[in-house]
Amino acid sequence: MSTPRVTIYDTTLRDGTQGTGISFSVLDKIRVAERLDDFGVHYIEGGFPGSNPKDAEFFREAKKRTWKHAKVSAFGATRRGKVKVEDDPQVRILLDAETPAVTIVGKTWPLQVVEVLGVALDENLAMISDTVAYLKKHGREVLYDAEHFFDSYRDDPAYSLATLKAAHDAGADLVVLCDTNGGSLPEFVAQATRDVLAALGPGTVGIHTHNDSGLGVANALSSIHAGAVQVQGTINGYGERVGNCDLITVMANLQLKLGIPVVPDLTRLRELSLFVDELANVPHNIRAPYVGTAAFTHKGGQHVHAVQKLASSYEHVDPMLIGNSRNITISDMSGQSNVIVKAEERGFKFAKGAPEVAKILAEVKRLEAEGYEFEAAEASFELLIRRTLGQHTPLFALDEYHCGFRCTGNGAWNKCEATVKLRIGGEKAYVVEEGDGPVNALDAALRKALRPHFPQIDSIALEDYKVRIINGQQGTAAKTRVFIVSTDGTDTWGTVGVSDNIIEASWLALVDSFDFKLRR
Repeated sequence: MSTPRVTIYDTTLRDGTQGTGISFSVLDKIRVAERLDDFGVHYIEGGFPGSNPKDAEFFREAKKRTWKHAKVSAFGATRRGKVKVEDDPQVRILLDAETPAVTIVGKTWPLQVVEVLGVALDENLAMISDTVAYLKKHGREVLYDAEHFFDSYRDDPAYSLATLKAAHDAGADLVVLCDTNGGSLPEFVAQATRDVLAALGPGTVGIHTHNDSGLGVANALSSIHAGAVQVQGTINGYGERVGNCDLITVMANLQLKLGIPVVPDLTRLRELSLFVDELANVPHNIRAPYVGTAAFTHKGGQHVHAVQKLASSYEHVDPMLIGNSRNITISDMSGQSNVIVKAEERGFKFAKGAPEVAKILAEVKRLEAEGYEFEAAEASFELLIRRTLGQHTPLFALDEYHCGFRCTGNGAWNKCEATVKLRIGGEKAYVVEEGDGPVNALDAALRKALRPHFPQIDSIALEDYKVRIINGQQGTAAKTRVFIVSTDGTDTWGTVGVSDNIIEASWLALVDSFDFKLRR
């Protein structure tokens, strides 16, 4: 297999796990590695085999597997100062991992060499050279990570280049320029990359950036444009502090913008991003470039109208190329195009300019002015259409409901109770139920009243319940928006209710949820 112009080096399993809140079990790490390999990533850094039992176990498991595309890499450091490389235990551990590639990090910045390592500058060069040569002698592909390269290059270009030359001359397959502090700018990164290539020759440089200035991806692309042949980063940009260069965004930009093929099938990019988020137990960033839910979401009426005529007017690439899809939302910023598209998704067909469309749009804008939001409340939007068109017959007529909460002074006993009075098909229902809270009690009472007429109500479960204060400056008199997500185990739908009273807002969202499902 020929070597691509740019290789992808993933360090999610090491650098990514240094991010706050990111942790993987051994099984998680294996699953992520297998998915990366299947996706076509070229290198997978599994961690430092000697740092903890979990990383050691990962490398033992990695030996047992056959990797289709990727080379697994063990990560470590140069030998310690004034210690023979063959006597350094952490270097031996790197060899014992039996990975085809090894990545070692070394000090580039004289400030760190003297103040952190506590060795002479010449000794640091020997540490780099000895370690690279020793690993090469044992048949490993060696990548040398030049830590703090760009900070060092500003202070002392000559010594910075000397450290890279020590690694290169000792046989390093690649020297990787690291923007460890994430504070460099693209122009400087590009120029420094060109300088290094002029000194070492083409095909010798990789780039490793962090995102502390929000430029992790931009800096990586600048270096590649200047001639770097490898980009290191993490899936979804996980990493220490604010994170590393996001490989998801980089791969899309390389392939779709720069025409540099890096993986066989980019249409699985969103799937990969979601998979890693799921294993990391991290909420997916809806605004992530290319793969986020909002990446191709259109809200403004003029935008929607334009996208329907010419998608490229508001979409820089076809969302299908990365496994994403276009999403049209409904809001007070909507135009008739939004209503037509979203109504069609719910099974209604309207012609442009139809009076029904204008009527529905006016009702949306009226309700949104009161605090409603329909972007994620598609069930409530469908019911709004039916009510506006006169196609909605309520499941029941409400006479009244009541919620009460009683608690003893010492907190030893409390109870929440709800009473519901309603009429269903000419029959009266009067039920009382208890719950953990007022909404739970109302839910139980309403279900009890409806069950004799709609036994399928037992298949409906509340999956999520969110409360948003709309006008907080009014304090406890503020208007409240309640958003409910419900499921029957197969389908999921959202409903919304708004009121000055949180109980009433919850009731409205709850009734919409039952109404939507039961009439289907």
